[in-house]
Formats: sequence, C-alpha cells, structure tokens
Amino acid sequence: MKKLGGLKLNHRKNTENSVTVEFPLPKKVRIPMLMNMGAPCEPLVKVGDEVKVGQKIGDTEAGFSVPVHSGVSGKVTALTDYTNAMGKTCKEVEIETDGLQTVSDEVKVPVAEDKESFIKAVRESGSCGLGGAGFPTHIKLNPKQKVDTLIINAAECEPYITADYREMIECPDDVIGGIELIRSKLGISQVKLGIEKNKPEAIKNFTKLTESDSSVEVVTLPSSYPQGAEKVIIYNTTGRIVKEGELPADEGVIVMNVSTVGFLYRYFQTGMPLVTRRLTVDGNAVGEPKNIRTVIGTSFRELLEYCKTDFDSVKKVIGGGPMMGMSIPDIDMPVVKTSNALLAVKSYDERKTSACIRCGRCVRVCPIGLMPAEIDRAYKIKDIDELKKLKVTLCMNCGSCTYICPANRKLAETNQLAKVLIPRN
Repeated sequence: MKKLGGLKLNHRKNTENSVTVEFPLPKKVRIPMLMNMGAPCEPLVKVGDEVKVGQKIGDTEAGFSVPVHSGVSGKVTALTDYTNAMGKTCKEVEIETDGLQTVSDEVKVPVAEDKESFIKAVRESGSCGLGGAGFPTHIKLNPKQKVDTLIINAAECEPYITADYREMIECPDDVIGGIELIRSKLGISQVKLGIEKNKPEAIKNFTKLTESDSSVEVVTLPSSYPQGAEKVIIYNTTGRIVKEGELPADEGVIVMNVSTVGFLYRYFQTGMPLVTRRLTVDGNAVGEPKNIRTVIGTSFRELLEYCKTDFDSVKKVIGGGPMMGMSIPDIDMPVVKTSNALLAVKSYDERKTSACIRCGRCVRVCPIGLMPAEIDRAYKIKDIDELKKLKVTLCMNCGSCTYICPANRKLAETNQLAKVLIPRN
C-alpha cells in the first residue's frame, strides 16, 4: 500500500533519551475550566474552600465536555476569568498548595462491568485527547457506528516533541494494558499501533510485547510530517479513506493518542483522574531541555525557569510543536490537559510575502492532495462554490503548504479562513 506523502523535516528530537523528571510542586496553580474541545465547566468550589488531589472542581451538564479535577491539595484563593491562546474564555480556579498532597476520598478505582459503565467512568476521569486536539475521550469511545479497528497514534511527527515517545519507553505495559482495556470494552477486533520509523527502540519493544497477539499489528510509518494527522495515519495503517464530512468511525476506526491510552489504563488501576501532564520543554533559548511531568495548572514560566531558559534572548514561546503549535501570549499561562510541549526560541522566520510563482510545491506536499494556491485565489474573491469544489473543508491545518512555499504565502492560514465561508448544514 502506497503511503501518503508529506514533508521531510529535521525532527530535532533532542530530548528523546531524556527520562521524564517530576517537577517540584508549585506554590500555586491556576486551573482553567476549559482545557478540551467542547463546553467549559462551571467551578464546583468557591474561594476559601479546601481541596484535595483528585477532587472534581469543575463540571457541566453539557454532553460535549469533560470534568476538571485538582492535582494539588490546598485552598482556593481566587475564581477569575481566563482566556486561552485561541481567545476562548472560561472561569479559572486558583489554588494555593499546602504541600501535603492529600488525596481526595473521591479517588476510587472505577468499576466498569459493561460498555455503558466504562464510558461513564472514562468521562469521570477527565480524559481528552492528549495529542493536542483535546477531543473528549468518552465521546470518541462511544460512536454510533460499528467500529472494528483501534488505531494507536504514536507517530509524534512534530519536531522537538518527545512526550509520547517517553510514554512508550517508560510506560509500555500501561500502553498495552490500555489497548486491552479499550478493545475488550468496545469489542474491537484489531489494533494498529502506528509508530514512525525514527523511533526504532519503541518499534522493537512493542513488536516484542505484541508478538503473541495476532490482532495487534505494529505498523512502521514513514518518518515524515504530518504522519500523525488523523486522516493520514488512518490511511497509512489501514488503507481506509475518511471522506469529506465523515468521521473516522464512519470508516470503522477509532484513533487514539498513545499517551491517552496509557493514562486510561492507569486511571482504571488507581482511580486518579487526569491531573498531571508530561510535556517536552525545548528550543534554542532553553539551557537544559527536558521532558517534565507536572500538575496541571503549573505556569509555563516556572517550567522555563526550571529548564534554565535565557529569557533575555527569547523572541517567541510556542505551546506545542513549531508546525501546529500556538504562540503563547503570556508565559504565566498554565499547563493544561492538551499541553505536550513548550518551545522557547531566540528567533523565528519573519520572511516577507511575495506573489505566487505557480511552482506547485504546495500541492505536492499536501498529504491529502489539496490545491492551496487555488484555494487562496478562490478565498480572495469569496467564491464559495469554488471553495467547495476544492474541498477546503478537508484541510487539517498541518501547515505543510505554508512551510514549503517559496513566496512565503500564508496558505494554511487562508485555508482556515476559507472554511468559515462554507455554510454548515
């Protein structure tokens, strides 16, 4: 089966052999009530309340949402408004830690005797996609369609990020346990574990761990970007194509990030909800790049200080990878559930944009065969019918077209603006 194309990037996996270190407990945390796709939670605590580790501090009756828990014990000192890097606002709970890390009585090993109770427990865990998108896990695991294949996304194709790789190296039994848990509760017959070929140790380990189970296949993927994009990894592991307007479940598959799978196994063993996050801290302004596990709500500034960042030289801080990450407007913003990397760089490309030279490079690197230059032209004249014909809604915003364009045109950004013009049914 021919694999979908993409970019050949210098992946700069500087921290791939850096064992995860536990970050010291911060003096205070700020925990937003929205850290995933969907509706924000409402705080369940008020100023002056004492909270404990694993206690639920935010929830909502909205279906497309997940609850929020505290990763620390201490006192609630403030309830404020919070605006994330995408401009969305919600409430935020500030907690002054007491250093005791007393575990809440709410933390109990969940009982999941059937699919319904399993899905309910997954929601109570606070789990969402840890690859960066933040899709609520309990919704992903409860599709209306019949699903026969579980795809574990272990590609981690963005430069710098090694958080998922360390999950595979440090917690392989948790990943295997999570796979077995999900497969048994959902009645899934086959599993594809997709790993890029630039991670030979992980491929070797998981091939050995799964050699006695013919229903689990370790698929070695090309080391190219965006190998971890959902539609790309579905095609490159199964040959199935997710068509325009379809969900992966429409093609009989569920795709889950490898760190999410590992977390779910630990949750069903301990009852501890999602209250910590492993993330990579790197970039040429960082003196000691590391993989760090910290409680959710820790400020980015503290992590950068811990990694001996040269703040005087920093020109940009990025949450996530350099291709799809978001510029951080304030380094005092907190670590959230979807934080998988923090990059501090001394310089970044501010090249001037010029006219399109019709070279076609953007078309050649698009993993799903879109025509970004034509989309750009149609967007400028607001030709909605042409944008529909060009299938702009299929764009996954991987940024490959912008990266490769010799005229430095912001094609990926235009694609996203063009999507807004397409009426929703």
